[in-house]
Amino acid sequence: MKKIVILSGAGISAESGIKTFRDADGLWEGHDVMEVASPQGWNKNQELVQDFYNQRRQQLHTVQPNEGHKALAELDAHFEVCVITQNVDDLHERAGSKRILHLHGELLKVRSTKNPNLIYDWTGDLTDQDQCELGGQLRPHIVWFGEDVPELPKAAKITSLADILIIVGTSLQVYPAASLSAYAKEGIPIYYVDPKPQLNYELNQAENLVVIPEKGTVGLRILVDQLIKEHS
Repeated sequence: MKKIVILSGAGISAESGIKTFRDADGLWEGHDVMEVASPQGWNKNQELVQDFYNQRRQQLHTVQPNEGHKALAELDAHFEVCVITQNVDDLHERAGSKRILHLHGELLKVRSTKNPNLIYDWTGDLTDQDQCELGGQLRPHIVWFGEDVPELPKAAKITSLADILIIVGTSLQVYPAASLSAYAKEGIPIYYVDPKPQLNYELNQAENLVVIPEKGTVGLRILVDQLIKEHS
């Protein structure tokens, strides 16, 4: 069974109504991203950061997977699929995709500030009273600017095993995630779905690149139908 790896970014979730900081010149829901998505911002004003992610969590409960998420989930019945996403929402899971690696953390999880390996499911609000069993304050399980991306080596390994690579909803400008396509085997088909495609250095070197200049809900439907037909 062929292996498909999907690299997804904020654009696919934006079609479900989740705003991203790139929509407004570095502002994320009215906040400078460094205020709410950096260790410095956390150390400066934990209450602001907690409130910001509480609002994002509440918003997530009001949106649904879109046709792009659903189309990708259909691939599981025909291929060995892994979704590597920069998104912190759970829309791929809710659409039915089975194997998902979150590069930048998960909105519906929190972790201990004393031991980052203590990670908990969390669907409601988080306050400064919430602690782990070690007595450490809980924080959003999000990879902030300036922090390491612990899942990156695993993502690179998964990408290196792909027979087909699909890239959707990402500007390919945020590193290190944008460099993942460089780990793909030479010559494999790479499909880039984006209404305003911007090829970075890695994709400019790709031999077998197909660009589908459509938003995810449209382009993924076309691509998934094509792949299932070609390989069924």
